[in-house]
Amino acid sequence: MNCKACGREIPENSIYCNWCGVKQLRERRSREEVKVPTPKQLPSGSWTVYLRAEGQSVTEPTRELCLARARAVRAGFLEARKATSGMALEAAYDAYMEARQGVISPSTYSGYLKLKRSTFRPLMQQDVQRITAEQVQREISQMALEGKSRKYIANAVGLLSSVLRVYAPEVTLDVRLPQRKKVEPRKIEDEEIGAIMSAVRGTEIELPVLMGLWLGMRMSEIRGARFEDIRKGRLHICRAVVTDADGKPAVKPPKTFFGDRWVDLSPEILSLIAAQGRSEGYIVELSGTAIYKRFTRALEKAGIEHCRFHDLRHANAAVMVRLGIDSRYAQERNGWASDRMYKQVYGYTMGDKMSDVSASIDAYFTDKFADNTEK
Repeated sequence: MNCKACGREIPENSIYCNWCGVKQLRERRSREEVKVPTPKQLPSGSWTVYLRAEGQSVTEPTRELCLARARAVRAGFLEARKATSGMALEAAYDAYMEARQGVISPSTYSGYLKLKRSTFRPLMQQDVQRITAEQVQREISQMALEGKSRKYIANAVGLLSSVLRVYAPEVTLDVRLPQRKKVEPRKIEDEEIGAIMSAVRGTEIELPVLMGLWLGMRMSEIRGARFEDIRKGRLHICRAVVTDADGKPAVKPPKTFFGDRWVDLSPEILSLIAAQGRSEGYIVELSGTAIYKRFTRALEKAGIEHCRFHDLRHANAAVMVRLGIDSRYAQERNGWASDRMYKQVYGYTMGDKMSDVSASIDAYFTDKFADNTEK
């Protein structure tokens, strides 16, 4: 059949034209009619309706076309919901992760798998469409009582929310997370930098430690560096090696777009690389776990306060702050997507000088106050 208004061909028995939205046939009403909210007209003249369960808006030039499209969206949503009716939360997790396994990094997939195995276990066999915010809130409170960090809980809730948005979009998670706590990062002092270098000198972790401390590289970037990435005394950081869900090494791109970068290698680091006695393959062959354990033992043996391996990267940033390196160059050298981390490090690095700053400000206003009083 053809539209009686625009003349274009449309499916037989169409109630509305797919092209111009003009009503064609008298709409048949039945008990199973798909109901949608009443469209509202926008200042622009278009019509819109918000479908809360689907979490989306439909906007069209005419009221009729807006209704037709909204009903089509609602009908598709209802069919999809029927398909997932009775699906257990655990099955929804599995389907969600399987659909995204090819587009997320191995470490992210491994993290999802760990969260699925260790969080919201009492809800896993429940119908995904019958999950309630109250049930989720109880699980959040239990995790908080067990001492789980806010970040861990937020990650768990974030994954659950993503799963529910796909398989039970009508479920609204209005929950409260534990209050944020200000945690001061481990600050590696100047004298500790030398002590750390001495503690690892001559060991098989000297090179990876200096790559983190001196070059500001992430653990995954250190493990991903290969001999062929070195050109004229510079290292091209272009890949990362992480651990997948099976505990095996997996290659992926750097953490961010800006993580793909070049860094200059000092003679000291070039000498340590040459001492590896190889010219092909990965520069550092130790696993991340092996590096971390040996690094921890080296600190303990030297009597140095514990710090994470990643704190070496922060120490590198702190050194750049002390040397007055512009944040733009620091951001490029360490491969940050923004200068937020540099500013964060700047904050705790400069904290010791705040008393001097306050004293200078007080002296200025004290003089002004005294001058004004004398007048």
